[in-house]
Amino acid sequence: MIKTDLDEKIADRQTVHDRYKDLAEVEQAFRCCKTVNLEIRPVDVIKEASTRGHALVVMLAYQILRHVQQTWVNIDLTAKEAFEELSALCATKIIHQNQVIANRVPKPRPLCAQLLKALDIQPPEILPHLGTRVVTRKKLPKSRKKG
Repeated sequence: MIKTDLDEKIADRQTVHDRYKDLAEVEQAFRCCKTVNLEIRPVDVIKEASTRGHALVVMLAYQILRHVQQTWVNIDLTAKEAFEELSALCATKIIHQNQVIANRVPKPRPLCAQLLKALDIQPPEILPHLGTRVVTRKKLPKSRKKG
């Protein structure tokens, strides 16, 4: 039973019930952002703008997560399992005369292809090689390390 002080002319029983259910979805979204999937905590930033930026990125990630969950509703996988499947996507270097000229994207496995198709994503067959080096594991400067 849901009790409200709103006049029934303003909000009928169904509207009050629907708004209460919406509140449960909002609470679930914050729970997801805080701990379950996106782990907004800990916020290791000092400036207010950085904190706001961190929260914005987490909220955008939540939007993406919600979109893919709704898109993959008919595929029998959790979002985590689906993303693990997508992590198998890769590229193979094409080398000619000791020089990388492009990266070939192999045909995705059937389940991965199904996930991409549901999102209406067609991976390219070839990625140009731009010679840019990407390093994903960078040491933090001493000033940012936790003591």
